Amino acid sequence: MSTDNITNVDESIGTEERMEADETSTGLDPNVAGALSYVLGIITGLVFFVLEDENEFVRFHAAQSIVFSVAVFAVSIVFSLLGALLPILFIGDAFATGGLLTGLLGLVFGLGSLVVTLAFFVAWVYLMFRAFQGKRTKLPVVGSFAERLV
Repeated sequence: MSTDNITNVDESIGTEERMEADETSTGLDPNVAGALSYVLGIITGLVFFVLEDENEFVRFHAAQSIVFSVAVFAVSIVFSLLGALLPILFIGDAFATGGLLTGLLGLVFGLGSLVVTLAFFVAWVYLMFRAFQGKRTKLPVVGSFAERLV
């Protein structure tokens, strides 16, 4: 078994480490298993986290996929609740200004939700791509939680 030097590279999205290719419990190459752990979010993350007991690279990506999916779900719930509840709080405004503030709130939360969803999608594709390249890309907050799980 050969050992590669692990290099740390700081980027705007997080920290990366190049990992060596080891065997996995699933028989897949580690980079393939790491990328597949992101494909269906929490579902494939859980599958690879439970099945993989040998390769820390795959377990990290599976754990990060789980935590990232939970974070995406939580942010979606918050945006949905705020988008639904804030207009109710300003129901008096609907009568006073013809609903201008309520409409603006709906527009702001609708566009904000779209931007956040697109950002999550880009991050998801990026993580999958980097895992396939064999790199351990750690998101700032999510990656710390994932490391604790591994």
